Amino acid sequence: MAKLRVALCQTNAVVGDIDGNSARILAVLSEAQQAHCHVAVFPELAVTGYPPEDLLLKRRFVKDSRRAMERIAAHTGSCAAVVGFVDDDNGCRNAAGVAADGHLLGIGHKRELPNYGVFDERRYFRPGTGDPRPFDVAGVAVGVSVCEDAWVADGPMRRLAAAGAEVIVNLNASPYHGGKHGQRREVLRRRTAETGCPIVYVNLVGGQDELVFDGASLVMGADGSILAQAHSFREHLLIAEVEVADRPGLVAPPPNGPIANPVVPGLGELEEQYQALVLATRDYVRKNGFADVGIGLSGGIDSSLVAAIATEALGADHVYGVLMPSRYSSDHSVADAEALCRNLGIDHRIIPVEPGHQAFLDMLAPSFDGLAPDLAEENVQSRIRGTLLMALSNKFGWLILTTGNKSESAVGYSTLYGDTAGAFAVIKDLWKLQVYALARHCNQRAGHDLIPEHVLVKPPSAELRPDQRDDQSLPPYEVLDPLLEAYVEDDLTPGELCEQGYDPELVRRITGLVDRAEYKRRQNPPGVRITAKAFGRDRRLPITNRYQPGS
Repeated sequence: MAKLRVALCQTNAVVGDIDGNSARILAVLSEAQQAHCHVAVFPELAVTGYPPEDLLLKRRFVKDSRRAMERIAAHTGSCAAVVGFVDDDNGCRNAAGVAADGHLLGIGHKRELPNYGVFDERRYFRPGTGDPRPFDVAGVAVGVSVCEDAWVADGPMRRLAAAGAEVIVNLNASPYHGGKHGQRREVLRRRTAETGCPIVYVNLVGGQDELVFDGASLVMGADGSILAQAHSFREHLLIAEVEVADRPGLVAPPPNGPIANPVVPGLGELEEQYQALVLATRDYVRKNGFADVGIGLSGGIDSSLVAAIATEALGADHVYGVLMPSRYSSDHSVADAEALCRNLGIDHRIIPVEPGHQAFLDMLAPSFDGLAPDLAEENVQSRIRGTLLMALSNKFGWLILTTGNKSESAVGYSTLYGDTAGAFAVIKDLWKLQVYALARHCNQRAGHDLIPEHVLVKPPSAELRPDQRDDQSLPPYEVLDPLLEAYVEDDLTPGELCEQGYDPELVRRITGLVDRAEYKRRQNPPGVRITAKAFGRDRRLPITNRYQPGS
């Protein structure tokens, strides 16, 4: 058997940076050429970044993408390049350009356009039409498909095989969520069984707003075995060899001889989540032109985990902690936050909020005269903290990271314009129990307590009134999180939750909190999506909503 040498070019694109992305593609293509590859395969929309969203409505953007593909083609040599870009062929199309020896040999268009979950491609693209045909790459019939084309049974891949494809490449911008790796492998196994062809699967890597792309590109043999596997959550040029039928002159042994297809081991669930959050945070900060971040540190588990992730993502010299104790803050809150900063090696400052808190209470006293103190006074403290953080952001150019988790966001256990004030919500898609698990994992991977043990064991509290604890307002997270997951991610109705054994009064109260907090969530900053259904791009419910399902 002869071997087709393939470069899986797992790159990190920046949406809209057509020139920068093109330069990166050419640099990686040069490496593939030097490694004597027959073909280099890049991710879906590698030229424009993914998802470009309403940039696609700008005709100039689409034309610029096509011109960039032509420039890339002009720089190709004997190593063919398969590159994702936006084509302006009779409408906007999600495309893969195939180029070699300085020429654009042809273009394949994505045929299956996803329009579910985080995907909205039918808003922008026209699907490919006609019978798909493989391209001749070094004498091998190579079928070209794009992302969703692989997820459809008896679809484009089967038609490519029927048209004579010996190898099928699949360009992807497939965002990460827990369990996605297993889903992809199962889908690809079905396609190899269906087509009898090996599949070269190349995925985008990097953070883009709420989405994070994990890479994990691979080559799957016609028998469903993994022949090669790239790293997750980082750029990787993976060179692999795929066996094809013998033919004259396909693969003369290159000077460096044959290669062993590398298979990078997969990651455990917690390590996947950790690396996803680190990569998404780093890319959001840097791709938006920031160097430093500020974090309000309460001494609690949420802000501690965010600080640890930010330090891993950006380096200790670029993370600034702000401790803002109030009259209700416990001594250990400040001590725990200071210990965290020492462990991480990050700068911190203490700005007590009491002067501002008292000033606000004095200002509001005439309006509040005769009324008992309640949530209004409590939330003033949180909003002062938000104001302080934004002032520091304005003065020093910090991007402010918020620290709320998915459990709190679900039930509205946050202060609008207070602890929700900021630019990026690192752990907004982590349930509270996941926060604890990931914090312990963070310490385990460090080999010592980056996050102080006391932070992990003390009862969580907003500390906005004397001796306040979360469990005074909410059920234990061991009860709350599974209920919320069933309601938010599984879309069960209150009646169905009761059928599963949940207390009806608890269901009524918690689902009511979730529904009423929709207006808050719409005003929260974007954050990393790591579950299959996150607030925002995935779960979109009307704020004004009177639907009350029967039992």
